[in-house]
Amino acid sequence: MDWAEYWNQETSLYVNERHRRLHYEQVTRDIIAHVPRSDIRLIDYGCGDTPAARDLADACGHLLLCDAAPRVRDELAARYAGVCKISILTPEQFQALPAASIGMVVVNSVVQYLSRSEFAALLQGARHKLEPGGVLLLADIVPPHVSPWRDALQLLKFAASGGFLLPAVVGLARSYVSPYRKIRQRSGFLQFEAAELLALLRQHGFNARRQPRNIGHNPERMTFCAIAR
Repeated sequence: MDWAEYWNQETSLYVNERHRRLHYEQVTRDIIAHVPRSDIRLIDYGCGDTPAARDLADACGHLLLCDAAPRVRDELAARYAGVCKISILTPEQFQALPAASIGMVVVNSVVQYLSRSEFAALLQGARHKLEPGGVLLLADIVPPHVSPWRDALQLLKFAASGGFLLPAVVGLARSYVSPYRKIRQRSGFLQFEAAELLALLRQHGFNARRQPRNIGHNPERMTFCAIAR
């Protein structure tokens, strides 16, 4: 099993429905804070099975949800059927979009599951789709010093504040023997220092800055706002 196969099945990432809902609600609020204008065409790339997309769609002109997993796309299509401001895309359809046709691309908690070549291709594709001055928001970037144990500690803090601490403890124990850990060891887990990622963004035609706080519950990870030159 590789990362693509892993995300195309039911996973143990969320310990219960409350965890999933609180996670996506916080992520969506944090993304909305970065939306530069209310008429923007926004792509959430690697969006996952988000239950909060209506709130993000209300904050922009049109929301395109893009995910590589067919299972996730099918669930999104069913959940948001009839919502005219939301469209569902495959990564191939994202690549086929016209140049300079998008105002903002959000890539949250995706980069760590890509190879370096896949990430470079994503940066190139995002720059091609973004209009001049468009925004690329890269979030939940994992620095090399942040270990799985430190991630687990941040999850427990989030769970304690969100009222699902006991399920989180059980979920972490279950994750230890799940395919996730084995795939991470075998397929890799892409991590960046801030300076390295900023240099890479400059090479791909962006002016970028690290943001004061990360999107989501984990303050040890990083978010970058990049403007297409």
